[in-house]
Amino acid sequence: MAKQNRLPEANGQVADAVPDNWVDRRAPVSTRPYLRLSRADRPIGTWLLLIPCWWGLFLAMGADGQARLADLWVFAASAIGAFLMRGAGCTWNDITDREIDAQVARTASRPLPSGQVSLRQALIWMGAQAAISALILLTFNGAAIIAGLVALLPVAIYPFAKRFTWWPQVFLGLAFNWGALLAWIAHSGSLSLAPVLLYAAGIAWTLFYDTIYAYQDI
Repeated sequence: MAKQNRLPEANGQVADAVPDNWVDRRAPVSTRPYLRLSRADRPIGTWLLLIPCWWGLFLAMGADGQARLADLWVFAASAIGAFLMRGAGCTWNDITDREIDAQVARTASRPLPSGQVSLRQALIWMGAQAAISALILLTFNGAAIIAGLVALLPVAIYPFAKRFTWWPQVFLGLAFNWGALLAWIAHSGSLSLAPVLLYAAGIAWTLFYDTIYAYQDI
């Protein structure tokens, strides 16, 4: 149910973030609205995107019994990419939901509905994060690059899913767990049944945790 609109805190803090986080305490004031758009003030989302990547990588290494030097880069690139793409995805979500967020107490103080960031600034910020992520993706093999591009489809659809289904968590699961497939392909160069099953398990995991998260707005 929509609740009364609410102005942002005087220091720009958002209502649905833990108070006194590192962004509030240490980030330069001019960067804070952008970091909040990317949810850098709550790193749990980055972990939820990153963990499936590492699952896929370690599963691939165990399957063929090989650990290559290149896997260290896949390991590190997954972490950097998870941070950036989670940020780009959250920015995209806030762009598409800005009018709805303005009507909900938990989200009304976010940078876009509260006016701390303009739509144009948010689009540029999203593009910058996506561009750096693309540069990282281009360091992988060709099959992994294709897999990474395909991942943009569920990312793009997810913010709109709540408008046409009672199960938007499925689309979040499709997007957030794609790294299990991508990391496997980055190591192996091809896909097989094992990472697909891992991907399916990750989607089920997302269904559980995101349903619990959604109860905040009831």
